[in-house]
Amino acid sequence: MNSHLARHLDWFASLSPLTLEDIDAVYAESATFRDPFQALHGRAAIKALYVRMFQRLQAPRFVIGTVVAQGDQAFVSWDFSFVLGGRAQQIHGGTLLTLAADGRIAAHRDYWDAAEGVYEKLPLIGALLRVIKRRMA
Repeated sequence: MNSHLARHLDWFASLSPLTLEDIDAVYAESATFRDPFQALHGRAAIKALYVRMFQRLQAPRFVIGTVVAQGDQAFVSWDFSFVLGGRAQQIHGGTLLTLAADGRIAAHRDYWDAAEGVYEKLPLIGALLRVIKRRMA
C-alpha cells in the first residue's frame, strides 16, 4: 500500500468535524463520489456530504478492514457504525478508490447493500423486504 493511500485510510478512520478540514489533502478538487443513493462531483460536494453525515448521525465511525491495492486503485472493506434515533446501526461495505497522479483521491465509489443497511430497518417496508429476502434464499 502506498503512503498516500495509508494516510487517506487513517483520515477516514479518524474522521471528525475537525479532521474534515483536512479534506483538501485527501480528495482532488474534481473528485467524484458515488454510493447507492447519490453521485457527486467535486470536493466541495463531497465535503458537504460529510458535513451532513455529522449533522444527522451521532457518533459516526469507519473501521477499515481489508485493503487490496494495485497501482492507482484500491478496494477497501469497512464497517460504518453510527447512532440514529437512539438506535445503534452498522453498515458493512466496500469502497473502490482511484488516486490521481498527485496521490489524492480522484474517484470514490462505495458499494453496500442499501436494503440491508437502510430499507430493512424501516417499519412496513423492512418487514416486506425481509419476507422477500427469505423467500428468495
